[in-house]
Amino acid sequence: MTQPVFCNDALIEWTDLGEGVKRKIMTWDERIMIVKVAFEKGSIGTVHQHIHTQMTFIESGRFEVEIDGQKQLLSKGDVFRIPANALHGVVCMEAGVLIDAFSPIREDFLTS
Repeated sequence: MTQPVFCNDALIEWTDLGEGVKRKIMTWDERIMIVKVAFEKGSIGTVHQHIHTQMTFIESGRFEVEIDGQKQLLSKGDVFRIPANALHGVVCMEAGVLIDAFSPIREDFLTS
């Protein structure tokens, strides 16, 4: 599926993932995907792993980020990198939004 070269945030609907988490798949091609994920205060991105390299920019809020057993509090403007297959997750300390980049793309997101 070909994506447009411009992406208007207001035209993309949120998908409610439950428990205070929702996401928007912003755009993708065959090599990279950008996803916006919004968290309510206290919501959790459960520790998990996947084959994708992930880089995340914290657009807003404050998060306790765990990567391979190491935890750090990060806030608006910070970035973290998750190597392929690393166990990782977040706890939202202050409502906020994460901007995730995945390579290769999360094909599972396109079918769910």
